Amino acid sequence: MQDEINKLFQFGRVPDATGLFDRTVSPALDVVESAEGYTVICDLPGVDPKDIDVNILDNVLTIKGEKKEVSESRDAKVYKKETWSGSFQRTLSLPTSLDNSKVEAELKNGILRIVLPKREEAKPKQITVNLKA
Repeated sequence: MQDEINKLFQFGRVPDATGLFDRTVSPALDVVESAEGYTVICDLPGVDPKDIDVNILDNVLTIKGEKKEVSESRDAKVYKKETWSGSFQRTLSLPTSLDNSKVEAELKNGILRIVLPKREEAKPKQITVNLKA
């Protein structure tokens, strides 16, 4: 009974999905804004680059893919499994200030990094004011 009560207060490390088609077991992602644009960082350890699809349609970024199951042996017993496998999809609404023609994506060391630059007119401008005495 103690174990059941403890389970009530255990929260998973994987955040709840927020997109319409997102699963609760999906790769974690961060979105960081700078003056130049946005960077989306998505954890995809063990995912083959050919199994990832990134696209933008109507200011919605979609990251889809599949992480294949890795098993040691068919006869082996699994005592604890915290890793996930299967298909996934993450969606994000994007601001209209992005320059979709200059988007770049790179998968390196299990980290997918998508750079979404802002349009020139959306970037902050520094204006110098000359004061006359």
